[in-house]
Amino acid sequence: MALETAWYDLVCYGIIGMALLGALWVLEMNEGASRRDFETTFASLLLSRPEDEVVVSVLHRGHVSTPQLWTSCWRGLHPFCLLVTRFLSFVIMLLFLLWDVLAYDASIFFYYTEWTIILVTIYFALGTIVSAHGCWRCFNKPLIHNGAKAEFLRRDVEETMSTNLIASNKLESQYVEEDFQQRAGFWGFIMQTIYQTCAGAAILTDIVFWVWGVIVPFLQNPHLRLSPLTGCMHALNAFFLLLDTSLNNLPFPWFRVSYFVLWSCGYVIFQWVIHAFGFKWYLCLAVIHAPCYGVYYLIVRAKNTILPRLFPQAFLS
Repeated sequence: MALETAWYDLVCYGIIGMALLGALWVLEMNEGASRRDFETTFASLLLSRPEDEVVVSVLHRGHVSTPQLWTSCWRGLHPFCLLVTRFLSFVIMLLFLLWDVLAYDASIFFYYTEWTIILVTIYFALGTIVSAHGCWRCFNKPLIHNGAKAEFLRRDVEETMSTNLIASNKLESQYVEEDFQQRAGFWGFIMQTIYQTCAGAAILTDIVFWVWGVIVPFLQNPHLRLSPLTGCMHALNAFFLLLDTSLNNLPFPWFRVSYFVLWSCGYVIFQWVIHAFGFKWYLCLAVIHAPCYGVYYLIVRAKNTILPRLFPQAFLS
């Protein structure tokens, strides 16, 4: 039996292919470049290359350092508060996911919504583990906050210019690099990637659900109709993410929309393997990605722009 391919199927293949290649190119230009340019030379502090020149590792803009994974953007807010928030979010999302599976069946995992719920749950699970590790570090070694970091670096520069205590500078520089400029490892990178991916995916699924599934009342699929279960799931995923965003100290660079695109391309390919929904659905899914990610990006920008002005003494800029 020959496989029939219409013109709009070829358009779908082209959209997904260009999206995949474009996302990979953007990631290579940003993630790859940041790895190559990770070490930058400054005449300030840290280990000296010649006797009078020193080198400091500087994080590429938009990339996360280890303390940013588990510290808060609010001055004086203990990392344990973020740990509790992430743990409760994980437990509640997991319970709703299990409830959804028991109420229906395994076929719910064909839906993009369930993929998003799983991704959000994984983020909070990983965030709980990372926050627990951060709290353990905090209890074992006092944390110098970002405000104190700048003052510490300034004093260190002045002391380095006035004295030539190389051994002391090396010891202090190792502490600063470890606590403030240490780039997050593999799991930290995964956590940051999942965070930005599920942020865009949550906005997309909630917009589709509340606009298409509630405002348009003639849907025949009972799983897409409004119920206490589906309503809570499509409200809590965004609520918990926004709550975490209001507390965490994670950057939100625009270029990581590429991971969101790759995630959705993976879902589309999965659906192609199972069955085809049609050209219009794929086209709408492709077009809405940038606005959905942009909504969350603007939320984070507003947080980092407005809150420091409203709470200059409490918010860590």
